[in-house]
Amino acid sequence: MFCLSKIEHTLRLPPHLLDLPLHVAIKGELENLFLDKVIADLGLCISVYDILNIEGGSIFAGDGASTYTVLFRLIMFRPFVGEVIAATLKESDANGLRLSLGFFDDIYVPAHLMPNPSHLEADPVDSTFSWVWEYEGQSFPIDGTDEIRFRVFGIKYPPIPVEEEKPEIPSSVEKGKQTNPSSVEKAKPSNPLPVEQEKQSNTKEKQSKPFAPMVITGSLDADGLGPISWWL
Repeated sequence: MFCLSKIEHTLRLPPHLLDLPLHVAIKGELENLFLDKVIADLGLCISVYDILNIEGGSIFAGDGASTYTVLFRLIMFRPFVGEVIAATLKESDANGLRLSLGFFDDIYVPAHLMPNPSHLEADPVDSTFSWVWEYEGQSFPIDGTDEIRFRVFGIKYPPIPVEEEKPEIPSSVEKGKQTNPSSVEKAKPSNPLPVEQEKQSNTKEKQSKPFAPMVITGSLDADGLGPISWWL
């Protein structure tokens, strides 16, 4: 689940840190740069393990900072496919489960990787959902009361989304032309959305999930997986 990754990085050390011991100053800057950050294909940075080599220290013209080439190792969270990990339940809905390790929350168990056969039950009191595994006439709920063992099915590093700017449509008034009412009517959509639907769509966009640079897909469809209490 955790591993060491060796990295070489060109680091700019600000002048106000030059009064500190070199290793202390450089380690602090490396932690600011890499701690809690995801590096594609390497994983989530947990800590700076050690510094292997420091070279350079050049000060370029017009810049009071010194520049070093640093070789160091990071402790990375990068589970391998097939690894079994224990996590806690964070969310449960029709799409499946969302699990958490405390320091990492983007673990998803889709519905098709739940124990077979399973179904979703709704709680009418608090409007929540829970998955239930049916086995030999007994029901085993996944309600988050204890830890859940899952097997890593896959790891993805989605690319950072880029929002495209919408082109501005110049108004005919700014161009000094007279607006033709008929052209305005033609420009309207044939089936405009009702106000309520438009509000709902805007609300859904605001409530959309934030971007996750690292996503783990898990599976519970095997013996020994699921809530620990199932197998005690």
